[in-house]
Amino acid sequence: MTTPSVRVFHKLEGLFSIYKPPGVHWKLVRDTVKTNLLKGINAAPPPAPRQRVQFLAEPTGVVAEGSNELTLSVASVPTLAHHPLVSGPEFQHIGVGVGHRLDVFSSGVLVLGVGQANKALTDLYRSHVTRDYTLEGELGMATDNFSHTGRLIERTTYDHITRDKLERVLAMMQGSNQKALLTYSKVDMSTQEAYELAVKGELHPDGKSPPIMTGLRLLHFQPPHFTLEVQCLNETQRYLCRILHEVGLELRSTAVCKGVRRTRDGPFTLQHALTHQHWTSPDVIQAIRQYCSSRKASKAKHTQPGKDTGTASQRQEMAEEAAVTGDSHRLHSVLTSKAFGS
Repeated sequence: MTTPSVRVFHKLEGLFSIYKPPGVHWKLVRDTVKTNLLKGINAAPPPAPRQRVQFLAEPTGVVAEGSNELTLSVASVPTLAHHPLVSGPEFQHIGVGVGHRLDVFSSGVLVLGVGQANKALTDLYRSHVTRDYTLEGELGMATDNFSHTGRLIERTTYDHITRDKLERVLAMMQGSNQKALLTYSKVDMSTQEAYELAVKGELHPDGKSPPIMTGLRLLHFQPPHFTLEVQCLNETQRYLCRILHEVGLELRSTAVCKGVRRTRDGPFTLQHALTHQHWTSPDVIQAIRQYCSSRKASKAKHTQPGKDTGTASQRQEMAEEAAVTGDSHRLHSVLTSKAFGS
């Protein structure tokens, strides 16, 4: 018979996401969540204590006068060996795994797995999921680590930079990364395999590859400050800071990163992320249930036939027409637009 604590533990086995605040190491975040979950599990009402049979001697007043016989009575008494005050909490350790990590400087969505779900966490990142980031940049300075926390090594002017110039540089950088993705995917773009992968949006690097941006756009521009939205694969936080540094160099200036915020990690978004006050067992259980139900709904949607959108149908017709006419350049353009969702 399982105890209430064990039932709570089984409900906690799954994937969920939290919001990591900036300035806090991811290990401290993980340990805080682990401590809160252990408190929630062990707070479940303990089971009724086990009973054992014990022979008790009768009081001397009950024994007849002049009798030398020892009279015993049978009694059922609780076993204290499993009492929490004797054996301690029922759960003293729980396995909490961390997905794609964030450094101290960064904030945003951090995916965690509990118990057996750590294997699902590994499988999630083997599927080459992309992640979205919001990068805060500032023009006019350069540091040794590409962020505003580093040692200042140069100051430059930025009055000549306009929104149009910045967007042209971003378009150039995105184009070079799209070519890199097609190169590292090791798929012949003139084959049926490339067409099917592009239709499904499953083009990804084959094996190890350097960080690759699959999307880059400007959200806000008010010199010297600007904000970018980036979608990428195999990235690190240093690579994200370096992106802003390279943007500044392309603009004949310099730039540093003032903030990195992850807004999406695979299927998890900011909407699903639990803030600090919700790192408790009931909220985590609810988050795991929501993720499981959304995953089942997504699978059911993908298995239903006839759900292709009009845009996807038009792209398929264009690709088939280009393949029939032998227009390889047009076919390459269609496949690229499918791969990057444009």
